[in-house]
Amino acid sequence: MAGHSKFANIQHRKGGQDKKRAQIFTKIAREIQAAVKLGGSDPNANPRLFRAMAAGRAVNMPKDNIQRAVDRGGGANAEQLDEIRYEGFGPGGIGIIVECLSDNRNRTAGDVRAAFAKNGGNLGETNSVSFAWKRLGEVRYPLGAAGEDAMLEAAIEAGADDCTVEDEQHVITCEMSALLGVSQALAKSFGDPASAKFVWRTDIAIPIEGDGAEQLMKLIDQLDDLDDVQDVYSNEDISDEEMARLSA
Repeated sequence: MAGHSKFANIQHRKGGQDKKRAQIFTKIAREIQAAVKLGGSDPNANPRLFRAMAAGRAVNMPKDNIQRAVDRGGGANAEQLDEIRYEGFGPGGIGIIVECLSDNRNRTAGDVRAAFAKNGGNLGETNSVSFAWKRLGEVRYPLGAAGEDAMLEAAIEAGADDCTVEDEQHVITCEMSALLGVSQALAKSFGDPASAKFVWRTDIAIPIEGDGAEQLMKLIDQLDDLDDVQDVYSNEDISDEEMARLSA
């Protein structure tokens, strides 16, 4: 399936890793806040919070940062973060889904619209892209966590539907309702995953290369850099040779 989050490729391509690390912490903190606001501060009773805190630990987010995010999400004056999904098309007709957490819808809409317009894309209506995609649960582990056969066997036993290697990670997919059970079962064997969340995927991949591919990557980079953006999904098919050129 195509349509995985492009974060791993973006991180590989871009410099300024300290800045990127800070952005990752910010995004995870906002997800923790939103999870607490909706489901309470007990991760054992709040699957979304459990996943968000595990994601923070997986990237070595300081415990104090995680606790501050929990506290901010549970206070009487907790910040209201709205979940917003934007859909649009990039260069070459590539479908793009952008998921955001925002305390200001007008600001977020303007920033996302500007990124599309600046990089040869355009926003579409709700479901203009996602109608051809599927919402799934996804768990990721670094390749060093286990061999491919061992991870596949563990994933199947945990109730997952598929286990592949992608972006130097084991990628385990399952139905949305199975995500908590799958992630908890795998954590017993391999520790906290790099991520465990709901994602968008599609079997429709569109080839793109040359200037179009370069402009598309700029669009995805700019979207990913927005504080309000949590995840970006796209269905381009770029060859390994072309990706190596873009990464140079």
